Amino acid sequence: MIHALTYRMSGSEAEASDLAQEAFVQAWRRLDHFRGEARFSSWLYRIAVNLCLNWKAREAREARARTAWGDLAANEGSSTGDRRTGLVQEALMKLPAKQRAAIVLTVYDGLKHEEAARLLGCSETTVSWRVFAAKAKLKRWLEKMDGQKGERS
Repeated sequence: MIHALTYRMSGSEAEASDLAQEAFVQAWRRLDHFRGEARFSSWLYRIAVNLCLNWKAREAREARARTAWGDLAANEGSSTGDRRTGLVQEALMKLPAKQRAAIVLTVYDGLKHEEAARLLGCSETTVSWRVFAAKAKLKRWLEKMDGQKGERS
């Protein structure tokens, strides 16, 4: 579950493995902080989501720094999966991190908005809005991307 979450949040198998491992390491180190008010899996999900959000923010800062120095960022394409899966993952990675987290938790992982809200530290209404906005963006981007890729084929 944690690896699937980190993969969907990062879009990279290598990063997902590192993030998942770090989530378990942090959970182990903070085990004495687990109060049992929520399920253990929810607590572990929260750690993983926070790690992914922090990773994304760090990646954005590094990308801005590279751009400021005139470095060209290497575009890494997906070599696995079918064309549609690649398009979906590409579109998913374009979403803001908080919208991506809401989509991953509710659509991919099947959590209810209430549980996703607890994991993300926001209200159910905020989760609902993020999911709504993300779905609209994904639909628009996927239609555009699918049309562009189809024209090239």
